[in-house]
Amino acid sequence: MFTIITFVNNYSIASNFKSLTNKSLAAVVTHMDWVSDEWRELSLPELLSYTASAGIIFGGVLPYVPQYKQIKDNDSCGGFSTYVCLALLLANILRILFWFGRHFETPLLVQSIVMIIAMILLIELCIRTNNKDLLIPNKNRFFIDFDVRYFWQWTDFISYIEFLATFTIITGVLIYIMLDVSIFVEAIGFLSVFIEALLGAPQLIKNYQNKSTLGMSKLMVFMWTFGDVFKTSYFIIRQAPVQFWVCGLLQVSIDLFIFGQILYYRKPYKKVSKSYIH
Repeated sequence: MFTIITFVNNYSIASNFKSLTNKSLAAVVTHMDWVSDEWRELSLPELLSYTASAGIIFGGVLPYVPQYKQIKDNDSCGGFSTYVCLALLLANILRILFWFGRHFETPLLVQSIVMIIAMILLIELCIRTNNKDLLIPNKNRFFIDFDVRYFWQWTDFISYIEFLATFTIITGVLIYIMLDVSIFVEAIGFLSVFIEALLGAPQLIKNYQNKSTLGMSKLMVFMWTFGDVFKTSYFIIRQAPVQFWVCGLLQVSIDLFIFGQILYYRKPYKKVSKSYIH
């Protein structure tokens, strides 16, 4: 008798479970049909717009993925300058603050957030890697020392976060106070994109001084150029504020000059000392 009752109960549970499963699957299929209908309703221009927005958001960080991997694999920062991270962090913090004074395309705002996260991760890796080679523990340097000689050369990751937080708070308060002064707000926007536009300038100068492009990643420069051309075209097409596309054109120009150096210095003009190769 007990066996029969157990069998009946199990059969009832199985039936209920099967019924619920069928209902759930039906609901999922219905939802998927609705999503696919939504996608089918998208026109080609809308689809291209979504694709361009995704490219803008994530394309900017792609050149630094190989750099991150190289540092991690080699356990050395090599010739990578953390001042690149500084420039990108300041530029994108200013861009986010500029948004409060003058709204611009949402993908550009999201791109700044993504870039800040990426640069913080890269800085953390560089500091962790450099600290492995720190032979004298009492030579640690911190942001709260307020020693300008070691600006952006601190030995602990928290110091970089403290500086970025201080910069963001001070600049944010200034923008809040001057929010109604349009010339000040526009100057913040221009400063943001101008700092970012000059990212390639140090590399351009170094190549000229060395009379060589040895030690420079040509893949990184290619990705810079491709991304900058795409980004500048997006600025112009989407009618972004004038600061964005003017500095975008400057950035593309610097990239092209570096490509010119690659072609010009292909022939060994001068033997470069190893001390110049970073």
